[in-house]
Amino acid sequence: MEDRGFFLTWQAIRRQLGAMPNDLYLVRLIHNPTGRPFPGERLWTAAQLVSASTIRFLRARNCQGCDVYIHPYAGDQNAGYILVDLDRAGPTAVDRMRANGHDPCVVVQTSPGHLQAWIRLSPSTLEPAVATAAARHLAHLYDGDRASTDCRHLGRLAGFTNQKPTRRTLGRYAPWARLIHARAGLAPHGESLVESIRHSIKPLASPLSSAWTTTEPYPPSAAEALTIYQSCMQRWHIRERFPQPDWSIVDLWVARHLLLRGRPAVQIQAILRLASPHFPRRHGDPDDYLRRTIARASFPSPGGAVCPQRHNPTPPPQDAANACSNSTGGR
Repeated sequence: MEDRGFFLTWQAIRRQLGAMPNDLYLVRLIHNPTGRPFPGERLWTAAQLVSASTIRFLRARNCQGCDVYIHPYAGDQNAGYILVDLDRAGPTAVDRMRANGHDPCVVVQTSPGHLQAWIRLSPSTLEPAVATAAARHLAHLYDGDRASTDCRHLGRLAGFTNQKPTRRTLGRYAPWARLIHARAGLAPHGESLVESIRHSIKPLASPLSSAWTTTEPYPPSAAEALTIYQSCMQRWHIRERFPQPDWSIVDLWVARHLLLRGRPAVQIQAILRLASPHFPRRHGDPDDYLRRTIARASFPSPGGAVCPQRHNPTPPPQDAANACSNSTGGR
């Protein structure tokens, strides 16, 4: 080993991956000063990630201001792992998880007082709608960040520094993302939670159904709305490109995409209401927000690619003035 820092990073990566085993991992580098992702989508096996050459590459990018994020990769599905961002939760959140049978397999301290917990709910892959609903439930239960609950949310890889300026120490140093717990295993009540969520989202219908007119198609169920919204996010690689998206912009892209495919405006409003992360967020008048989003989506989008990615042949509808401002990094 070259030095103590290299060894500590190697050890942290090895322990984190050992506690959340998977065939492949998506690693995303985000340059914090500019908010731009490092070019290309990176998929690695655990063996590749703990190799000396990979660690040197990631450490060099981290020293240049890139934050290092990871997610167990399962294509268009969730790998069975749910990230709960405990950025605003109290110090007893992890203890409450264990008391409720939602034991995390990995807990990373992203900076002093800020935690991220990975919970393995299932040994097999989960449908995006089920994984998203589970993430929202767990975030609500443990006071996690409800805006960070999509089915493939990226978390920090331990052993690297957190480049966010607001997380700097009193000496202006970037704090390390430290691994404070790592033990492989399913959450004792994980599979029962998954089954409960599967059962609960099937019969759910849109709250707008009572106001639906007979001339419009019937509104989507909550599960269908989540599937539609998540499929757009997957097609455009939203989470890989923007770890903390501006959801109002994503709503606009989704609305524009669905309008172009002939969906009626009132149905699109229902989809956004049911599936947009943490809706209504800070909107004082959600109905007016939805109307304005649909109205704006009705106008042609300005030309020019938005943060083009070589791996993404289908870019989202354009909103070039704002789209690149969302990648602000993680906790």
